[in-house]
Amino acid sequence: MNAEGLLAHYARIADVPDAITRLRRFVLDLAARGKLVTQEQKEEPAAVLLSEIATVKRQWEKVGKIRDRPALPPVNEAEIPFLIPSTWEWVRFAHIADFSAGRTPSRNDMSFWDHADHAWVSIRDMEDGQVLIATKESVSNKARVWVFGSEPEPPGTMLMSFKLTIGKISRLGISAFHNEAIISVRPHLADLDPYLFKVLPQFAREGNCKDAIKGATLNRSSISNILLPLPPLAEQHRIVAKVDELMALCDQLEAARAQREATRDRLAAASLAHLNTPNPRTFPADARFALDALPALTTRPDQIKQLRQTILNLAVRGKLVPQDSADEPAGNILQRLLVAKRIQQEAPKKSRNRSHPEPEHEEGAFNLPTGWTWASTLEVCSHVDSGSTPPAAEMKEGAGDIPFIKVYNLTKTGELDFSVKPTYVSEETHRTRLARSKIMPNDVLMNIVGPPLGKVSIVPDTFPEWNTNQAVVLFRPLPELLPKYLATCLMSTSVLSWIIDLAQQTVGQVNISVSKSRRLPIPFPPPAEQRRIVAKVDKLMVLCDQLEASLTAGESTRRRLLDALLHEALAPVATPTSEHPRAAIPDRQSYQSLSTACQGGPHRWHK
Repeated sequence: MNAEGLLAHYARIADVPDAITRLRRFVLDLAARGKLVTQEQKEEPAAVLLSEIATVKRQWEKVGKIRDRPALPPVNEAEIPFLIPSTWEWVRFAHIADFSAGRTPSRNDMSFWDHADHAWVSIRDMEDGQVLIATKESVSNKARVWVFGSEPEPPGTMLMSFKLTIGKISRLGISAFHNEAIISVRPHLADLDPYLFKVLPQFAREGNCKDAIKGATLNRSSISNILLPLPPLAEQHRIVAKVDELMALCDQLEAARAQREATRDRLAAASLAHLNTPNPRTFPADARFALDALPALTTRPDQIKQLRQTILNLAVRGKLVPQDSADEPAGNILQRLLVAKRIQQEAPKKSRNRSHPEPEHEEGAFNLPTGWTWASTLEVCSHVDSGSTPPAAEMKEGAGDIPFIKVYNLTKTGELDFSVKPTYVSEETHRTRLARSKIMPNDVLMNIVGPPLGKVSIVPDTFPEWNTNQAVVLFRPLPELLPKYLATCLMSTSVLSWIIDLAQQTVGQVNISVSKSRRLPIPFPPPAEQRRIVAKVDKLMVLCDQLEASLTAGESTRRRLLDALLHEALAPVATPTSEHPRAAIPDRQSYQSLSTACQGGPHRWHK
């Protein structure tokens, strides 16, 4: 076994998401290749064990304990997937074990079901590698007689799934029947059971048998012909003991990693919480601590999402850039906007926009910096409305006159993705039927039908005009409100939480009305500060992009290093022997570059 490199580099690969799962598979690979424990020359070879198994099988066939099946072909060299020690033998599954599939009583006859007479196992009841002690369903004595025609399988029976989910294995801790997607496995020698329980699933998931059972029915022939490496019986016992020991170690590693991740997550969440709900007296210290601690606590790309949201929340609370006393207070600016709105409302009826009510002012839920004020979306936008869906005959897929935006074109990053199922409407439909939902570049869009709510995008200048349906609301900011700042507000949890609170729940949907969209409270700073905020957010989001890319690249590199280490560890030792012929060695230059990337410096190979 050549596992020293794996152990030496474990600290660098431990944070790969599926590292422990792959280490478990690695242990089983070593076990099945004869690389986990040493071979003892004094032990009888597996050929003697096969002879004993054949004798028992013939005796069982004579007394009718198992059926006399057609003879299986001998194992030929072309079928062998890898080399094994000279004392082992490649065998077909049906040479050493009997198996039978279960049944499912008719669902139309409820007298078969849920009478608690006998447990009935489906794949969802099975926990891989564990003892099964309870089932979700049970069958009656009537089902035992009419459907199964036998007694239930006794406790201790090995079960393995062979349909839909392949190779899931459990052991019965109770008497039970099972369905047709599961087989009961009965080794011809009881002493084979522990070893088969460890290695059978991985070989069931490989080779031709996997392709043969993808259909609606089991293929007994393909199951019977699964190839298994069979060691001497005494070596099987040593293998099982060693696998159990190493799996217990994997359990400890998994628990330690879960605890480490939970601790990181709690510390990161606590740091971000202090920033999202800042205490004016402690905020500078909290911010310094978070900035110092977050790089160490942020180890996964998915954690960057929380950091992005914190940046948005700080931006709309006035905590991201300092206020400038020279800026005109936003309250004065809002008063001018309200006067202009009032004049518009008092204008002759023909010039009114009757789709808009009188602007309403609503207060938000947190204190604002000096110079800021609260404003409703309608107070700082010239137009807030949604569209409608024209008849299908008026819509065009892929090309047309006016691009028609749907919810799936919106993103949570402020950008519009019109490459997803682009849809268009005619110029005439846009000007007439959909006139109220005309969209211009720099309008801010948000979906008001979900889940999820709060996908926000800014309309680019790709087309001079756009349109949308009733699931999207458009905000057209006045010159005093930057579109990117409005988008920042709508994407922040500080505002999104109000949107969710205002939403109505219907079957399979949540939605917010257009009228409520017009009354969303927006923290409104002076325009000059809005520009500073937007510039700072853009700069920090670029840093988040870089950090996310770095974490993704690091995770990819660690994963590739793990691949190389596992490949190297499974490769035979350097000196060929009659028992362990040499197989191909991985490219060491590639391995060295991966190690260097993970380590940050050159890796020296030891000969």
